[in-house]
Amino acid sequence: MKKNLVLIGMMGSGKSTIGRHISNITKQDLIDTDRLIEIETKLKIKDIFQKKGEKFFRKIEEKITLDSLEFSNNIIAIGGGAFLNNRIREKIIKSCISVWLKCSSQTLIPRIKNSKKRPKAYLLKDEDLIKLINERSKIYSKADYKINCDSLTKKGIINKILKIYVKK
Repeated sequence: MKKNLVLIGMMGSGKSTIGRHISNITKQDLIDTDRLIEIETKLKIKDIFQKKGEKFFRKIEEKITLDSLEFSNNIIAIGGGAFLNNRIREKIIKSCISVWLKCSSQTLIPRIKNSKKRPKAYLLKDEDLIKLINERSKIYSKADYKINCDSLTKKGIINKILKIYVKK
């Protein structure tokens, strides 16, 4: 039974997009936890934050992410804040192969700012986003592997992940 491949990183780092491509190549299911949260709540992520608050979101994120990690042989794209949760992080470290899609603030900020689906992010000033990126990077660095995505094409990122994952 193959371990799950879990993609972690900031919002805008490409977890869902890269996960979809890897899923298509490997013929494994993609579990996108943010998408599952939207299906479960019948709300978009940004609407959950606005209407129910971050605490509600984090609680449902923990449940859905932990449930998703119970399966094996999947590609899993988790939300940007999920790996900060101790229970989620411990489960991923113990039983999955985790890859951090690391992007610089110069790459992430325009992606985040130009997105209409991001919670709170469009309200944050650049310096606040940089601070958030730096804080989360300390936790993301606990992933099994790190891929510096800034200078890579989508195909380049996918190929690096496949090299890691196929040999496991």
